[in-house]
Amino acid sequence: VLRVKLSHLNEYTQARQTAAAFYDKAFANHPNIKIPQRSKNSTHVFHQYTLVLEGTDRNALKEHLATKGIPAMIYYPIPLHLQKAYKDPRYKEGAFPVTEHLCKSVLSLPMHTELSEETQNYIAGTVLEFSPL
Repeated sequence: VLRVKLSHLNEYTQARQTAAAFYDKAFANHPNIKIPQRSKNSTHVFHQYTLVLEGTDRNALKEHLATKGIPAMIYYPIPLHLQKAYKDPRYKEGAFPVTEHLCKSVLSLPMHTELSEETQNYIAGTVLEFSPL
């Protein structure tokens, strides 16, 4: 199975990059949405497409998307230094403010190799119709 899939790896990567470019364009000028940044000297495969939301209720947006059948995900809701397994008295809340902010404000949109333009229009439109965003 993997040997067959491996022969399509470049095609799968291109499909994800095309989907990411679509999302980039849809959200590029929105004042409350930051799109993923890329390094000019590398490429990205986009296992996930994660937005940083500013000035909006991320959980309410996630629920709004769910009511429309769109599975958005919050993969890392708790910073590592605040998780029980990794607690250390040297690192309390506030020790890593950027990490803590991102854990409260990121949301990942659907990303896979079979996203059609119609589906992406629906996803992007549903994000953009959310108020207050």
